[in-house]
Amino acid sequence: MKNSYKLGLIMMGLIAGMGSAHAQSKGDWVLAKYKGGGYWYPGVIQAVSGENITVAYDDGDRETLSVSAVRPYNWAIGGRVECNFKGAGKWYPGKIASLGGETIGINYDDGDRETTKTGRCRSQ
Repeated sequence: MKNSYKLGLIMMGLIAGMGSAHAQSKGDWVLAKYKGGGYWYPGVIQAVSGENITVAYDDGDRETLSVSAVRPYNWAIGGRVECNFKGAGKWYPGKIASLGGETIGINYDDGDRETTKTGRCRSQ
């Protein structure tokens, strides 16, 4: 009985810790909330200083923000994103069809398809 109780406590701790994990190492590819907005944009951690992380976004912008505004990169084929279609300034929803480094293939909800850079996409 004691062992199952201890095992239960250990499992609860592991599960609780999984939800609060943050990427915090220089060179990690992450998603970050640019300027505290409502969307997650891809980038790479350039520096970590206490609770602050400097991210170089895939679109070329750079920002230092709180660790709470950064999460591990989790985009995968079939995942939902919004992308700036042809770089024209309008964002459209779609599914990721392919991923290779900073190149992403999108099947937009309206039937269009595009291969673009990850820096032109975001997620909620």
